Amino acid sequence: MGVSGFKEMTNKPDGKVGMAFPADEPKGNGQDLASSVAQKVQEVASDVTQKAQDWAANVADKAQETAAAAVDRTNDGIAAVGHGMSALGNRVRDAAPENGMLGSAATAVADHLKAGGHYLEGHGIKDMGKDLTDMFRHYPIQSLVVSFGLGCLLGWTLRRS
Repeated sequence: MGVSGFKEMTNKPDGKVGMAFPADEPKGNGQDLASSVAQKVQEVASDVTQKAQDWAANVADKAQETAAAAVDRTNDGIAAVGHGMSALGNRVRDAAPENGMLGSAATAVADHLKAGGHYLEGHGIKDMGKDLTDMFRHYPIQSLVVSFGLGCLLGWTLRRS
């Protein structure tokens, strides 16, 4: 059977028919097979690793986009509150009497509302965080006292609910 690609059939000394292989061919085929399998395993592992990295990068990108969108919505909400405060300050000023103690108190409240509204309109959450940090650094004791008081009020309110 001398067809190429097939092993030749031989008669063995014990009378059985078998396949004829060169002496080192089974060893070479086994090494080739092991090397091929190892290469395939390495390729599959590389593909899995690449897909895991791509997935992780995709998840990180989505999380970053979601966080950025949340910050944008928060900044928009803060700006809207600031605009409302400024408008309220204008209404208080318009409705307040021009003279007397009530007039000056209303004017002071209106000025503070407008100033706070302008601050909120012009600053995002990142700027507010920086300003709050700076305030805590400049007034540490007062900040602790105010934080403790707010914590107590919050705890008291939540316990009553």
